[in-house]
Amino acid sequence: MKGRILQVLRDERSHVPGEALSRQLDLSRTRTSQYIRGLRRNGYVIESSNRGYRLVSSPDLLLPCEFPFHEHRIHYFPEIGSTMDPARDLAGEGVDDGTIVIAEAQTQGRGRLNREWVSPRGGIYLTMILRRGIPPPHAPLANLMASVAVATSMRELYGLKAAVKWPNDVLINGKKVCGILAEMESEIDTVKFINIGIGINANTDVPEFAHTATSLSEAMGKDISRQEFLRALLVEIDHRADSLKDISMLEEWKDLSATLNRYVRIAAADGEVAGLAVDVDRTGALILRQKDGSLRKIVAGDCSQ
Repeated sequence: MKGRILQVLRDERSHVPGEALSRQLDLSRTRTSQYIRGLRRNGYVIESSNRGYRLVSSPDLLLPCEFPFHEHRIHYFPEIGSTMDPARDLAGEGVDDGTIVIAEAQTQGRGRLNREWVSPRGGIYLTMILRRGIPPPHAPLANLMASVAVATSMRELYGLKAAVKWPNDVLINGKKVCGILAEMESEIDTVKFINIGIGINANTDVPEFAHTATSLSEAMGKDISRQEFLRALLVEIDHRADSLKDISMLEEWKDLSATLNRYVRIAAADGEVAGLAVDVDRTGALILRQKDGSLRKIVAGDCSQ
């Protein structure tokens, strides 16, 4: 209902009489006033006078009411340990495909290999639960699909030459702006769910990691609208999630890749491997051509170049 109120106030761009607003929402004047007070507590500046209500300003918070097409499936937290934790619980309870956990900040954000992901306010941190009948062999492609969605959103919204790095990063000017983590539960022939965690340095400072990391605000020279970016990203993910069934997004990933056709080093479980990254196969594994000309398939590892 908060989302509907905001939509009416934004569409009018002037005062909306309280009676007219209540009539559009099919609410009593008392209930309408309660929702207005709730929006004000969330940081919305809503002017009220004898002419009605007028929206003056909105906070750049990732509140469910700012995403009307997704509002019913968003679980929002001002602060949390990691969005992956409640997402795992929700997935185990059988929530619908596309359920999202969003936080303004994480105190225990994590990336691959349980590394810390610094998650201060100003970033974008979410986990999306996917249930799309994805074949188990294609499940590892979830990281690649999400990175394509993130990079495409950055390119289309801001004209940034965002690139994807195997297996789970998005780069701007060679520096990391986004990390992705996927967790799944499956049976022999069925993926029950895949939880895709996405952490984006949006309007955040990254001085201690300045040589390897960047943010959207740094790349743009100004803060961006996190709400605008997340709206675009959710559309991109919804558009591409079904491609995990037929791996059609692999070509997109290759077109955006900052890894292919480069000499790379992979810190794998059995030691370091080096070679020319020549391809990514149907399972998302990286194919290296080693110095002796042989090809080696790398399923997981840290990539540097």
